[in-house]
Amino acid sequence: MSHFLSLVKPDSITMLKGTIVVTALKNAIESREMVRLHYDPGERIVEPHALGYGKDGQLLLRAFQVSGASHSGDTSNWKLFRLDRMASASGSGQSFSGPRDDYRQNDSAMKGGIIAQL
Repeated sequence: MSHFLSLVKPDSITMLKGTIVVTALKNAIESREMVRLHYDPGERIVEPHALGYGKDGQLLLRAFQVSGASHSGDTSNWKLFRLDRMASASGSGQSFSGPRDDYRQNDSAMKGGIIAQL
């Protein structure tokens, strides 16, 4: 651990990590870059469409999963991800053309407000 991080409280590190992930996901939506998520039960590749807050203030990502792990076994479909359950998120280096035909703006799950959307 770096000298700087050893002086920061664990809650502050979590907050900093959350801010970085939110910024990265917002940028991915704006630039239409696919994202690699580590979300139980494993890695997933998604097209991020909307980022916002749920009714209880939790951060949410609405994305179309194109490949990877899934509890439901449905590896290619719309998913709603909670950021507090993500182990990590990073750009995949691949772009996507834009909103899917069945995408609806102003996601009803994001009752606390939308940060970014296609």
